[in-house]
Amino acid sequence: MRIVITEFMSLDGVVQAPGGPKEDTDGGFANGGWTGPFFDPEVVGGAFAEATERAEALLFGRRTWQTMAGAWPARAGDPFADRMNAIPKYVVSQTLGEADLTWNNTTLVPGDKALARLRELHQAPGGDLLVMGSPSLVRTLLAEDLADELRLIVMPVLLGSGKSLFPTDGTMRTLELVSTVTSPLGVNVCTYRRPE
Repeated sequence: MRIVITEFMSLDGVVQAPGGPKEDTDGGFANGGWTGPFFDPEVVGGAFAEATERAEALLFGRRTWQTMAGAWPARAGDPFADRMNAIPKYVVSQTLGEADLTWNNTTLVPGDKALARLRELHQAPGGDLLVMGSPSLVRTLLAEDLADELRLIVMPVLLGSGKSLFPTDGTMRTLELVSTVTSPLGVNVCTYRRPE
């Protein structure tokens, strides 16, 4: 399976709490919901819709999974929500148990076995394994060279602080730019892949 990462990102590389003010306030982050003014259904919404349509399964870290599990089941009846609710999902967590997996079609990947299981999924035949949000998980996937594609939805805003998804281990990693689409509001959807 190809591991594909799709992320909202500010110009200064912040990915924390794009959806709402209370989504993730770690470190005193006070700019939650910063993507709202730049969202357009065609370019930004289309990037997520396309990635989700191509996905065979979704992969989340615990916090992002809990946020999504709290939102999407209540939106049944919308085609995108129906896809989110029906598709197989994996959540990497050291603290969740099987009884916590209330969002249908979710499989727990225990944190202490995550790298081995993710390598198995990466080597298995199949379509895209799509990661949204989950910056700690994405940082690990990038550091372990498990990400095949990185789709960054870069918003024209500087946030000054917040979580990033890039490893800070000093290792240089080269990617190839595959495409860029710019929205009328100045959002760049940039797709990068590992060199063949």
